[in-house]
Amino acid sequence: MCGRYVLEGPVGRLTEYFDARYTEDEKAFANSYNIAPTRQVPVVRINREGERVILNHVWGLVPHWAIDKTASAKLNNARGETVHEKPSFRTGFKKYRCLIPASGYYEWQAPPEGSKARKQPFYIHPDQAPYFAMAGVCDHWVDKGTGELLMSTAIITTSPCDALQPVHDRMPVMIPKTAWADWLNPKNQDVSALRNYIVSNSEVKFHLVGFQVSGVGKNRLDSGELIKPVADDV
Repeated sequence: MCGRYVLEGPVGRLTEYFDARYTEDEKAFANSYNIAPTRQVPVVRINREGERVILNHVWGLVPHWAIDKTASAKLNNARGETVHEKPSFRTGFKKYRCLIPASGYYEWQAPPEGSKARKQPFYIHPDQAPYFAMAGVCDHWVDKGTGELLMSTAIITTSPCDALQPVHDRMPVMIPKTAWADWLNPKNQDVSALRNYIVSNSEVKFHLVGFQVSGVGKNRLDSGELIKPVADDV
């Protein structure tokens, strides 16, 4: 958790909602209904000029001290309980936080114990807003041989809110709009205060809706059909 998510445009709606300037080529932006780790994904950050911008990072964090880029395939999530102390994430949590926009995300519910049924995917999304903001940590890795710069990110996860407990025991940390400025501020390096956003996450009311879907596990599939319900809401 979280292993797949959805982001729908248009770019104008994204920039308006997050009050941020889009720095990438808008022609290259496309709706995606099956975003997986190692993909380039839009994140919201504060640049060196203090401006809120949206730019692409690889989903799957590569620590600045890593020997190569292979860590990206493994570090797509960071546990909120330990993100401030794990070597791979602690620098990013203190200095390089971001928001990862999402229209929704997928989670897989385990079948009852003893059942031979497969895990059931659910699509979870906000019912009163076009997006929510998943909490992310970032880092910058430079290839010592070629000078290549790689910017990457990981989604911070935590225990679920009450509504999602029947589906899975983890969920993304979601930062409410009222806290975006504080979370993104690179000068805010008060780790104890920042951790409060993780601890209190399950208490914040995000008005989430979840329903069963199908076909998400196949990487090659990427269309709006993936978020059509196949059963009653939860």
